[in-house]
Amino acid sequence: MTSETTDMTASETSASQTPERKVNPWLRASLEYGPILAFFVGYMIVRNMSFTVGGREYEGFLAVTAGFIPLQIICTFFLWRVTGKLSAIQILTVILVAAMGGVSIWLNDERFIKMKPTILYVFFFVMLGFGLLRGQSYLRVVMEHTLPMTDEGWMILTRRVAFFFAALAVANELVWRTMSTDAWVNFKTFGLPAALFLFFMTQSRLFSKYGIEKDETAAEG
Repeated sequence: MTSETTDMTASETSASQTPERKVNPWLRASLEYGPILAFFVGYMIVRNMSFTVGGREYEGFLAVTAGFIPLQIICTFFLWRVTGKLSAIQILTVILVAAMGGVSIWLNDERFIKMKPTILYVFFFVMLGFGLLRGQSYLRVVMEHTLPMTDEGWMILTRRVAFFFAALAVANELVWRTMSTDAWVNFKTFGLPAALFLFFMTQSRLFSKYGIEKDETAAEG
């Protein structure tokens, strides 16, 4: 292994283990989930309305999307300010919201913002799959400091998470392409978070079998 590779690996490991500042859990939850809940409430209010801006008519869904983009950016910025750290998913999410939401508004086409979850989940499926082909768990890099496990446990969990992301991407495509906008908004607001929660709840046996105590991790280090 070259010195450059060693330095890069050490730098990535150090960054991934940088501790977050402890913040009020309600504040954190508001910054993380507030934008999507605001989107849901806003959509329920204006879903049957249309708005004319600059001579162009926009349906309620796109009007709410226009407000959702800056709200997501602002909340992500403040989340970074109070915790001192953002996950890869949080960073990619705000980028995709701005990009796909902006394209949807520019083209007056709601399909692009509906594709955002698909792109997000496919990206992480590909990244985790690439790591697995190399015999590595990229998931471990970002989660090891909060979930200590053995090497075998991380490889098993990474495979499961990769295929779970692929399943979520397929589910999102099926919902937005075959169902109403109302159905997709409900799926995005409640269905996807519930699926993520249930998935990790079902991994409790894996965590119990392959988990290691933090003092053991420190001793190994």
